This record gives sequence, C-alpha cells and structure tokens, in this order.
Amino acid sequence: MKLDRKTIYAQSSDIKSRTYLEYRKDMKKKAIAELEIIEWLEGKVKGLYPHEEVKVYKSGGDKFLWFLRKGGISREPDFIAEVGDKKIEFEFQYTDRTDLKFYDFKVSKVVRGRGKNRRPIENKLFIYIHKPLQKYAIFGPDWVTKKGQLGMVEAWRSYAFRVPKDDFEKLLKYDKSLNQICENIEAKNYLLNFQHELIDINKERLSHLLQGVIDEKKIVKIIPNDLESFFRVCFILDSIDKIPKNANLWLVYLLSYIRDDLKLEEISKIVYCIDFLYSKIKLKQNELDQLVRKVVDLLEKIKGFYKEDGSYRSSLKSSPLEETRYALFSINLLEDLIQDIIFYYGVEDLKPIKKIFENVADVKRTYMLLKSESSDT
Repeated sequence: MKLDRKTIYAQSSDIKSRTYLEYRKDMKKKAIAELEIIEWLEGKVKGLYPHEEVKVYKSGGDKFLWFLRKGGISREPDFIAEVGDKKIEFEFQYTDRTDLKFYDFKVSKVVRGRGKNRRPIENKLFIYIHKPLQKYAIFGPDWVTKKGQLGMVEAWRSYAFRVPKDDFEKLLKYDKSLNQICENIEAKNYLLNFQHELIDINKERLSHLLQGVIDEKKIVKIIPNDLESFFRVCFILDSIDKIPKNANLWLVYLLSYIRDDLKLEEISKIVYCIDFLYSKIKLKQNELDQLVRKVVDLLEKIKGFYKEDGSYRSSLKSSPLEETRYALFSINLLEDLIQDIIFYYGVEDLKPIKKIFENVADVKRTYMLLKSESSDT
C-alpha cells in the first residue's frame, strides 16, 4: 500500500468534521480490538483447518498503521490467514451494543461487481465479535447476501447489507476465552478516551489565557527559547490548520528541549509538538536519526515515572490523575510515531508495536486506578 508522504495531512472529507486527533482516536478503537484478538483468531482458524499449517497476521499497511495520516480508509482486509499454501482474507467487525435491530456489512466488503454481475467475494471470511454477549461468528460473504437486504445505514451515509437481529444472533457462539480479551479491549478504550481529554484541557487553558487579555487586561507572552511558548504556538497553528515554513528546523530545535530532568507535563507538550511537526514534513536522514533516538529516550523516561499503584508521577505539583494522563497521552502518540516511522522510513532500530498501549507498564492496574478515581470525583 503506497501512501504519498507529500500530502500526509490532506483535508480528507471523512475528518473535516472532527479534529485530526479525534479522527485518530476513533480509528484506533478498532485497531485496539484487532490487535487484541489476533492470537485468539489464529486459534479459531486452526480449529477450522486442523490438518493444515496456519498463520494469521494483520495485512498490508494496517499491520503498522492504525490510521492513515491523510485520512481515508484502507482497502486492505483486516487480517490474512495463511492456511497451507492458500491465503484467506478476514474482515473483522465487533459491537458493544445489545440494542441492534440489524447487523450491517459494507457492500464493498461483501460483493464484487454491479447489478446482475454482483457476486459474493470469494476466499474471504468475516469474524464478528459481540462483546456484551462474549460470542463470535465466522461466516462468508455468501451468507450475508442470503440473509441480508440492501438498505441505507445513516451512520455510514451509504448502503449496506443489513442482516436482521434474529437471523444474525442465531449464528453467534459463546466463547469464555473472549472474557479476558473483551476486558483488555474495554480497559484500553478507557485509557484512549482518558488520555484524549488532555486536548480539551489544553484548549480550555489556552482559551482562558487568551480571554484574560480582554477581560482582565493580562498580557500573554510568547517567549523565544521557552517550551511552553513553543507548545502554545504549535497548538494554535494546529488548530487553524497552518504549517510552519521551517517545520524541519522547528523539529530539530524542539528535540533540543529533551533533557534528563523533564516532568511528565513537559514531555506531553514536547510529544504533541513532535507529532504535529512530523506529520507536515519529510525527514532528512540526520533528522530521522535524531528523532528515533529521542522517541526511545522519551519512552524510557516515561517508564521511569511508573508507580506500583498504576499511576505515573514526576511532580508533586500535579495530581496523580493529571500526571497519569500526561503519561498516557505521550505513550499514545509515541507509539503512533514508532509505527509511522517504521512504515514510511523503513527504520530497523525501532521495535514494532504489537498491541496498543503495550508501553503502559500494567494496563489493568492503571485502568482500575483511573476508574476508581473517576467514581470518587
């Protein structure tokens, strides 16, 4: 799958109504589930083909990229299963809802051709997981065409094959091993949403600061050689969709802020700025080398702030909740950067991320802490 680095942040129609990070968050929810089920799915495929050698893996660019930086949706299947000497495509869907009247499947995923020439896609299977019921089903496009009817799905703004609830749920099978997988998905989605709130928190802080210029006659200072000022400028430029003319130089300058005594809030601001600038440029080799070293360095710094209760702490000036949000926000973006750098630049010094938030020391413990703190407030 070839993607154009020169238009890495094009204004795609599917992200115009959302911020870029909001779009990425939504795309990563499915990626979290995909990466959590891959070993389980391989076991199920082995059960379907007990006498064949089986290997299941993420396909195409999706095995590295969880979203396309220029928007859009990959046409690659979610998984490829190598069964003996043949390959089977797998499309993955799941639901958190129990109130569905129809289970919907995109036309392009089910059939090829148009009108009388429309035929179910061969050599493809669907894997569907119903999280609340802890059930699953594996079936082919031909089953969807037999049980479903074409209809408009408003959420997708397109037609799809709609399978009635009763017909679909008869196909589902209970699997107790899905319990742990569903818990992992739930925990990681919670962390994803929790860390993303930092964007709105920073928006509110900046808004309050700027309003103070008029309401309270305060002066807002943008100071050279100051991390906070650098962050504010990047945040504003990002919000108005503007690219610095010397973005490559900005990135190199930004990396110079990384030092041994950084706190988690400072790391979160540096990582935000790195992500913002990285998406706008093509890196030269010396810039790439510096960035790779700093990404590894930042992850190690964050890991050093982990505490046994599941929180991250680097300063007594912020609450454990705030500090943990800074850490999760930074880990989230750094993992994205690692995957992107590997895919686009072929860097071998970075270890691919196999599961989202794998750099969180203990996902379950952090999740339980955040849930507990949330219920107390």
